Amino acid sequence: MEVTLIRHTAVDVPLGVCYGQTDVPLKESFEQEALVVAENLRKQIMAEGVFDEVYTSPLSRCTRLAVACGYADALRDDRLKELHFGEWEMQRFDAIRDPRIHEWFNDYYNVATTGGESFMMQYERVAAFLDEVKQQSCERVAVFSHGGVLVCAQIYAGVVEREQAFEALTSYGGMVRITID
Repeated sequence: MEVTLIRHTAVDVPLGVCYGQTDVPLKESFEQEALVVAENLRKQIMAEGVFDEVYTSPLSRCTRLAVACGYADALRDDRLKELHFGEWEMQRFDAIRDPRIHEWFNDYYNVATTGGESFMMQYERVAAFLDEVKQQSCERVAVFSHGGVLVCAQIYAGVVEREQAFEALTSYGGMVRITID
């Protein structure tokens, strides 16, 4: 199964703010960014054919992009949400006074944020989503989602090692294609 993963466009959140599953606004440049994403998808579809199914995170930064790209009926799935940062949501990382933040920075893969989840917990829900989609016998799937979800999917497909997770972060409006057997 070929999966095209599309990251949402740029958010209107100050740099360094932890926004995770908070439904944040997009930058004013959304329309221009969305046109570029839609054109890239159009080129891919012309070369390879249409998607059998299209999914999206239910957060508006993803659903808006799905709609702008012609997929208003994309199936919403909570498992495609970004990492849940719990009590840290909408705080600047450098302003978080929770003593657990140091533990999390040292082992974000296994340590959950206070009131939230670890990267492993996010990976497990993304893997469960992909396991389910594999059972549907789709050949080509598109997923509108978040940077962390795209990284998890790439780890699942074996194209990124978990130690390289932060280096594998796709840019806003970027696309990644993976193959899942």
